[in-house]
Amino acid sequence: MGSTAVEDLIEASSGIHFSGFHLENTDPSASELERSTTSATENVLQPFVIGVAGGAASGKTSVCDMIIEQLHDQRVVLVNQDSFYHNLTPEEFKKVHEYNFDHPDAFDTEQLLCIMEKLKHGQAVDIPRYDFKSYKNDIFPARRVNPSDVIILEGILIFHDLRVRDLMNMKIFVDTDADVRLARRIRRDTVEKGRDIGMVLDQYSKFVKPAFDDFILPTKKYADIIIPRGGDNHVAIDLIVQHIRTKLGQHDLCKIYPNLYVIQSTFQIRGMHTLIRDSQSTKHDFVFYSDRLIRLVVEHGLGHLPFTEKQVITPTGSVYTGVDFCKRLCGVSIIRSGESMENALRACCKGIKIGKILIHREGDNGQQLIYEKLPTDISDRHVLLLDPILGTGNSAVQAISLLIKKGVPESNIIFLNLISAPQGVHVVCKHFPRVKIVTSEIEIGLNDDYRVIPGMGEFGDRYFGTDDD
Repeated sequence: MGSTAVEDLIEASSGIHFSGFHLENTDPSASELERSTTSATENVLQPFVIGVAGGAASGKTSVCDMIIEQLHDQRVVLVNQDSFYHNLTPEEFKKVHEYNFDHPDAFDTEQLLCIMEKLKHGQAVDIPRYDFKSYKNDIFPARRVNPSDVIILEGILIFHDLRVRDLMNMKIFVDTDADVRLARRIRRDTVEKGRDIGMVLDQYSKFVKPAFDDFILPTKKYADIIIPRGGDNHVAIDLIVQHIRTKLGQHDLCKIYPNLYVIQSTFQIRGMHTLIRDSQSTKHDFVFYSDRLIRLVVEHGLGHLPFTEKQVITPTGSVYTGVDFCKRLCGVSIIRSGESMENALRACCKGIKIGKILIHREGDNGQQLIYEKLPTDISDRHVLLLDPILGTGNSAVQAISLLIKKGVPESNIIFLNLISAPQGVHVVCKHFPRVKIVTSEIEIGLNDDYRVIPGMGEFGDRYFGTDDD
């Protein structure tokens, strides 16, 4: 393809730019994915869900209480798996001492899932109060629970069911020595429940210990964090609370997708966004403040590259231990708006190679790759993919698919943009969960014409001065 032909195609494609294709006549599954995955997150704040599992008397309640106490300035609700025991039938009640309350079948997991889904979607729920004398959940009035910032789900078997695990943003396993758990259980059941010690030991050996070995301990592998000594481990709980606070300060989509990064907003960043989004801003101001924001995004993206430790001698003769930059990287811009990000990348990475991808956004089901020019050794490099606006996500998927086809590992791709629509984030993260997305703001969504709102208009036209004005 000659350079003139390529220039003509670039010119032809430089009209409307919203980093994606029109969804009409595209892959229907992609469209359905966008609609289904955005409906629950566009208008409802997503709570941070913490699962706390472990053996009986391991100290789960103490851990939960300490987390709640330290998150005193957040709305936190505790949901106990014990609330969802099945009602015993008259026959089971007669032989209650033969009933295994530590078996997964003892819990009404479907009811738990239903209530958790409602809480996650901002609905108030009524949680049953299980009576351990009548072994029924309709003796006491249900507990009314309102939507919260943090939901702590506690129970011995909450990691057992995949569907319940998938609800969680953080999974904690409280790991306490078996002898300690048994001593606590004896003290609790004899003092609080008035049981005979022989009965407690008989139940422990017949049901509790086998259930722990068969059902509870195997779920330890699903934990993100394992806390030895339970509530006595103050250091671990402090670190967990710090992590939760960090997550609560992030955009809701960052809680769903760990590969999405939104740079921390400041008044400076908000001010620059205000200027470039203003339809009355001059071209000079638009370019100047866009360049500043792009530079911040690029710097943040570079921070996600691997590094190696390096020691240098300072002018004072001292040793400074620092890090060495990643050497094997390149940029790839999605023509034409992506080219606006190249100068910032070159300013940060001296002599970096930059490839080009041109995707025709209309016709051929919106998936026509027109032109690509990439480094021949791109499969050995970390790639910074450049496009200022992530809209529908379809052109990003096309570009990332090309890079992977060229041999670039998915985990070696970092997608940099200024603004992202939730629909595009869902599409890219669902297709490529190991590709990192770095952006400066998450938008409200897309309008009926699939343009990002509130957005900043046709970025390429405003940046390069080819708009109608």
